[in-house]
Parts: sequence; C-alpha cells; structure tokens
Amino acid sequence: MDITALDSLRIVLDPIGQTGVALALMLVMFSVALGLRIDDFAFLRDRPLLFVGGVIVQVLVLPLATFFLILAMKPAASIALGMIVVAACPGGAVSNLLTYLSRGNVAASVALTTTSSLLAAVLTPASIMFWSHAYQPTAELLESLDVSPLMFLAQTTFLLAVPLVLGMVVAAKAPDVAARMKKRTTILGVSVLVGVIIYGIAYFFPVLYPALPLLASVVVVHNSVAFLTGAAAGMVLSRTAATRRAMTFEIGIQNSGLALVILLSQLKGLGGAAAVAAVWGVWHLIAGGGIALMFWIYDRSGKPEYDTERA
Repeated sequence: MDITALDSLRIVLDPIGQTGVALALMLVMFSVALGLRIDDFAFLRDRPLLFVGGVIVQVLVLPLATFFLILAMKPAASIALGMIVVAACPGGAVSNLLTYLSRGNVAASVALTTTSSLLAAVLTPASIMFWSHAYQPTAELLESLDVSPLMFLAQTTFLLAVPLVLGMVVAAKAPDVAARMKKRTTILGVSVLVGVIIYGIAYFFPVLYPALPLLASVVVVHNSVAFLTGAAAGMVLSRTAATRRAMTFEIGIQNSGLALVILLSQLKGLGGAAAVAAVWGVWHLIAGGGIALMFWIYDRSGKPEYDTERA
C-alpha cells in the first residue's frame, strides 16, 4: 500500500456511531471532573514553579517537539495530523498508575493530569488547529476536507467543556453522588472508547496492515521523544528522582483515546491519523510498563538508596 494513500482513507461512522463516540467523549470528561478534589491542587500551592513548568511542557513543549519531529521525518499528511492531535491531548490517567508503581511523585502526577485535562477543553482544539496549519501538508489536508477552524474550535470546545463544567458542579454540590457516579461513568465511557479502537483496528486491519511497520516506527519514535521530553523536563524542574519519574510518565503517556475520538467525530475519521492514535494507545502502555519495570529493577539492584522524597 502506498503510504500516501492513507490520506484518502476514511473511517466513516453512521449517525448513531458518531453520536455514541461524542457521548463517550463527554462521559470520560464528565468522569474526570467528578473526581476533582481540592487536594489534587495542593501541589500547585506547595510547588508552584514546578507545577507551572510541568503544565507548560505538556501543553507547549511536547507539541513543539512533535512539530520539529514532523519536519524531520516528513510523514504522510494524515500521519502528521495524528501525531499533532495526540501531542495536543492531555496526559493519560495511566501515568498516575505507572508513577505509583515506579515510586514516583504521585501528587505531582495527579495534579498535572487533572490540570492538563481541564485545560484541554480550550487548549487541545486550539493547539490542533495551530500546529496543523503551521505544517503545509496537514493544512492542505484539512482544507481538502473542508474543516472550518472556527467550527472545529467551537464544536470540540463544547464537547470537552460542557461535561467538565457539569462534573465540577456535581462534585462541588454533591460529592457523595459524584463519587458513586464516577466509577460507572468512567467504565462506560472508557468501554465505548476501547470498543471504537478495537472496531477500527479490526475493520481496517486488512487495509492498514501493509502500512503497519511504518506506522509503528513513527509511533515508537514519537513516543520516545515524548518520554525523553518528560525526563529532560524532570531533570530541569526538580532535583528529586520521584518527581523526575512522575514527569517522565506524565509527558510520555498521552490521552490517545481522546485523540481518536476527536479524529472520528470532528476530523472526518482520517484513516492515517486515526491509526496513529490507535497504535499510540497500545504502544505507550507497553513502553510505559517497560520503563516502570526498569525503575523497579534499578531500585532493587543495590544502587545508592532511592530518593523517596515526594515533593
């Protein structure tokens, strides 16, 4: 398969499928807001410079690094768009678990994931439009799809912001109700997103299979850049190993499920871009688990005592 043919491949959902994907996205964002607690932002009070620095790396430095990587690799336009969308999304919640398993700074990880998820309502669609129009092939691709930047910003912000606001209101007014709802909404939303990923991979696997080696290589390189960006940021922003580990996972683990839903619901289901998001969703878990295992082995290898400070 000619890799440029991915630019013309579309994952077409019927109206029911489009509605289901949009509702799944809103459920996931709603569940994020349901879990908000004041304690999640204590890290902002205790270490404001580290907190702000981490947010800047997530919302600005990673997309910028992705842009330079695209300039160097010159992938097909749809693949480049997938890379941009993934980089523009907030950190994935799995980063909190991997940070915990690696004896990292869980408070920092949770605070950064929560904040980037809240900021995503505005910054994710804005970042996608900015970086995709900064690279001519993706700008031309979006123009060929008749994607209106203003309409995209309005619709995507609505899909992300409304459930966040509603969830925050419920969490503030009825915390007990929010706690009971969170588990169910999270399971339902994530189940639909996982179902969409499995369906997309299974349905289009015969078409995407010839391009899979290239897709995998792009994702592996891109994800490696993300992890290295997080590790470098941690070394610059903190002197403690625990926080450096948290930063590594926070930037290396992206919400690829959100990226896939945005591509399916707002960007015409571009096959190459959706494939990047789907492969990312699998690979970053493998890579993150491998890094967590490396930290575990290091801590038990007789090296100098691990710095357990969590701030």
